Amino acid sequence: RPNPYQASLLQDSVRRYLQLPADQTVLILHAKVAQKSYGNEKRFFCPPPCVYLSGPGWKLKQEQIKARDLGEAGFRVCGYMGLDSMGSSLMETQKLSFEEQPDAKGFSCAKALYISDTDKRKHFRLVLKLFFSNGQEIGTFHSKLIKVISKPSQKKQSLKNTDLCISSGSKVSLFNRLRSQTVSTRYLSVEGGAFIASARQWAAFTLHLADERCARGEFPLREGYIRYGSVVQLVCTATGVTLPPLIIRKVMKQYAMLDVDEPISQLHKCAFQLQGSDRMYLCLSTDKVIQFQASPCPKEANRELLNDGSCWTIISTETVEYTFSESLACVREPVSPVPLIAALQLTGGGDVAMLEVQGEYFHAHLKVWFGDVEAETMYRSPKSLVCVVPDVSAFGSDWRWLRYPITVPLLLIRDDGLIYSSSFTFTYTPEQSCIPGQQVLSDVPQDSDKLLDSIHQEFTRTNFHLFMQT
Repeated sequence: RPNPYQASLLQDSVRRYLQLPADQTVLILHAKVAQKSYGNEKRFFCPPPCVYLSGPGWKLKQEQIKARDLGEAGFRVCGYMGLDSMGSSLMETQKLSFEEQPDAKGFSCAKALYISDTDKRKHFRLVLKLFFSNGQEIGTFHSKLIKVISKPSQKKQSLKNTDLCISSGSKVSLFNRLRSQTVSTRYLSVEGGAFIASARQWAAFTLHLADERCARGEFPLREGYIRYGSVVQLVCTATGVTLPPLIIRKVMKQYAMLDVDEPISQLHKCAFQLQGSDRMYLCLSTDKVIQFQASPCPKEANRELLNDGSCWTIISTETVEYTFSESLACVREPVSPVPLIAALQLTGGGDVAMLEVQGEYFHAHLKVWFGDVEAETMYRSPKSLVCVVPDVSAFGSDWRWLRYPITVPLLLIRDDGLIYSSSFTFTYTPEQSCIPGQQVLSDVPQDSDKLLDSIHQEFTRTNFHLFMQT
């Protein structure tokens, strides 16, 4: 354990961080499935895996490197991405060059990754290695699991095969290829608050299933799997920009099928008809998103003829986000593995309450902190840490007078002072009522400390609540 002086320095650093967080975030976006390549062909992953770097900590770290007289070239971020089956050789991976966007985020994507038929796995992960251009390693980051498929399923999907079905509330990407040419691929995206068709970047959209029985203008959401003929709504996960309610249609040979009612599958061709419109469909024209009016089919009333720009391919996507801050620490080792918290579970109460932190990439050099208070932490496994919940009195001398909840952020801190923030908080909730039969006095007696102590121990220490910030 660190000596009291080191512990005090670390606590001061955590307090400064909480006042002005300087986080560095690595965000990886990728498809949930990948189509296998056969022979000499290369079916590049579509949409291509993307990496975003955000947070004020990147600029702060670059300024620290620049201050060491390493020049402009020393602090640029570069990276390599490949499949987790590949060796450590950088020749087997794709190099990433990051460009700064108008919102100050760094962006890059791996357009030339594929999985060959010699790879017999059914699932794999992407591996991202980040460096500063002076050679200093930042860390290694993994995607979520990606399922390998041979080709888009043409048969009617069974809800038993949930890996290929798309559920309400999940994230999807939509892309369009004119005349099936790879070079013409455009992705539905959002820029400046408007929907666009981009050749470079793609957005993840939350696909919601609507309740069709409700009045127009209302949009209560439903659970379940998306089926053709359903009314849905697409919401951009990054900006919140939303398209109006749409009816999703199956596409066969450039016809929208109006009578198909079956689950939607990965990499299916589909079209989006504006609900209540006269055959108007979501369509792209070069880089613009417009409306296209389909033509009725005289011989078959259950079909409508579309143009190329109205036929979209749908695929589920995944997002994984790693956040850390090395602004206040002297970090010589890579920041990875970056722990990810998935859930919290509280047990016990009274004098000893235990909190289990569940997630991924945990190790024995991590401590759980409640705000600026370190908790006694025990490493259980790469997926679990257990800690003793600190008493609320650790957060200040005036704790006994408080009669409202105290909420503190939950942090994981490495031995060398590297901070990993999370979206989780911990809340101490005091009881608002008085002890039954206890007279409330206008003048507080001198021995009130003992009374307040007993009230606090009776009500507060057993009333913990966990919250996850969205």
